[in-house]
Amino acid sequence: MSENEHEAKMARPRMAAGALFFDDDDRVLLVDPSYKDYLDIPGGYVEQGESPLQACVREVHEELGIKPRIGRLLVVDWAPSPGEGDKVLYLFDGGRLGPDECRRIELQADELRGFAFHAPGALPELTIPRLVRRIAAGVEALATGVTAYLEHGAVQS
Repeated sequence: MSENEHEAKMARPRMAAGALFFDDDDRVLLVDPSYKDYLDIPGGYVEQGESPLQACVREVHEELGIKPRIGRLLVVDWAPSPGEGDKVLYLFDGGRLGPDECRRIELQADELRGFAFHAPGALPELTIPRLVRRIAAGVEALATGVTAYLEHGAVQS
């Protein structure tokens, strides 16, 4: 196989990175994007030459206006999408946001309508099933100390 043929068969998924934040009541932070019909976690696409962690830090700062310390990788999720192309999604530990830090949040007005903390049990009513599964895997990864590998939001054993 020639190098060009080999390159043509190589996967070129888009990558995105987000952070899982909690409040003192163990509720999950979700943002309300103006361009989606469901709530999401803070984050976005990885730009060329940027690592997933760097993208997470940049996106959190752009969307929320704060620079909390972003912790370890919790979840990697391979998300095939015939319409949008394959993606690899990274979920990092954003830690706890106390009341003072929440007061400093300044939303990116052209993309986000709001943010709120939600009990994990309420998430199926607020967002898409794949994201609910990814968040649940992130919560478990925090508890166990083991990074989760998912495919389309489903845990792989």
